Amino acid sequence: MKTVLVSAVALVDVDGRVLVAQRPPGKTMAGLWEFPGGKVEPGETPEAALIRELHEELGIDTWQSCLAPLTFASHGYDDFHLLMPLYVCRRWKGIPQAREGQTLKWVRPNDLRDYPMPPADIPLIAMLRDLL
Repeated sequence: MKTVLVSAVALVDVDGRVLVAQRPPGKTMAGLWEFPGGKVEPGETPEAALIRELHEELGIDTWQSCLAPLTFASHGYDDFHLLMPLYVCRRWKGIPQAREGQTLKWVRPNDLRDYPMPPADIPLIAMLRDLL
């Protein structure tokens, strides 16, 4: 089974809320909420992938020094295995905007369970709740 490496980030605002994005119609797992991020390209580090994805998806800029590794998800889907490091970021430049048709929402950590997420993301909620 193929392993896919995806980086994700919990962007945390000054009020302690976390940004989640709803997958748009037409994408795999459409309608589910997830942490921003994306696939790590060949030759790219997980941090570099996040910096690139945040710029492409949300129009914000951050730096490797602002990405703190928190935990990771390891989850077997039907046709691939997902390995997903999750970082926490509290500093970035710009205001996150939906550039790829997704819906964005700032959510308190204790309320994340109210948002349906892909199976790999669900175990990450408890880690965030404990941290924040």
